[in-house]
Amino acid sequence: MSFLDSLEKHLGRFAIPGLIRYVVALNALVFLLTLLSPGYVSFLVFDRDAIAAGQVWRLASWIFIPTTMSLIWIFCYLSFTWWMGDCLEQTWGTFRLNVYYFLGLLGCMLSGLFFGVSGGNGMLTLSLLLAAATMAPNLQILLFYIIPMKLKWIAVIGLIYPAQLFIFGGLPGQAIVVISLANYVLFFGPDLFRQAKHNRDASQRRAKFKAASFNEQTLHRCEACGRTEVSNPELDFRVSTDGHEYCAAHLPARRTA
Repeated sequence: MSFLDSLEKHLGRFAIPGLIRYVVALNALVFLLTLLSPGYVSFLVFDRDAIAAGQVWRLASWIFIPTTMSLIWIFCYLSFTWWMGDCLEQTWGTFRLNVYYFLGLLGCMLSGLFFGVSGGNGMLTLSLLLAAATMAPNLQILLFYIIPMKLKWIAVIGLIYPAQLFIFGGLPGQAIVVISLANYVLFFGPDLFRQAKHNRDASQRRAKFKAASFNEQTLHRCEACGRTEVSNPELDFRVSTDGHEYCAAHLPARRTA
C-alpha cells in the first residue's frame, strides 16, 4: 500500500468532490464582481504585509482571481480548467486530486511568503495541465474550440513563461517555479526518473548489441545486405568476380568465380 493509499484510508472522507468545479465557479463569480466593481479584486490579491496585518484570507483568495478580463478568453480558460479537473478526478479519484491541488496551492503560498510573489492562479492551472498531459500526452482536443492540438503541445506552450522566469528570473524566479510546481514533481518525478533510467539502460543495451553484432567473427558476409552465416545459417554465399562475397539473393548475374 502506497503512502497516498494509507493517507486516503484515514483522510479520504474529507476530500472535496468536484473541487476544481468550485474553483472555476468562484473564478467566474470574481470575474463578474470585478466587472461591476474593479477595485474589488484588490481585497483578494496575495499581499504579505496585509496577511501579516491579519488579512489571512489572502493566503488563498488569489486563486479565485481570473487570469484575464476578456469574456471570450475567460470562458475558454475556465471551461478548459473544468474539463481538466473532471478528467483528473475520474482518473485519480477525488482524494488524490485534492492532495495534488492543495500541494500546488501550498507551494504557491510558500513562494509568495518567501519571495513576495506567489506562483499565481496560472501556475496552479499549469500544474493541472502538466498532470493531464503526462497521463495522456497524445490526447487531441480543440484548443479554444477551434485548433486541434495534442495535450503535450499545449503543455509545452504553457511552460514558456515558467521557463523564461526560471532562466531570467535569477534565484527568486527559479525558486518560485520549482516551489509552485512541486506538486507535479512529487507526483510524477519518481515515475519520470524511472522511465528515463529505463530508456537510458535500454539504449545502452541496444548499442552494445549492435556493436557485438558488427564485431562478430564470421566466415561469410553478403556485401549487399550484410547477412552472415551466423544471422542466417540457411543462406548460401558465393564470391563474385568483383572479389566480394554475396548471398544467393544478391549475387550479381553471370559474375560468379
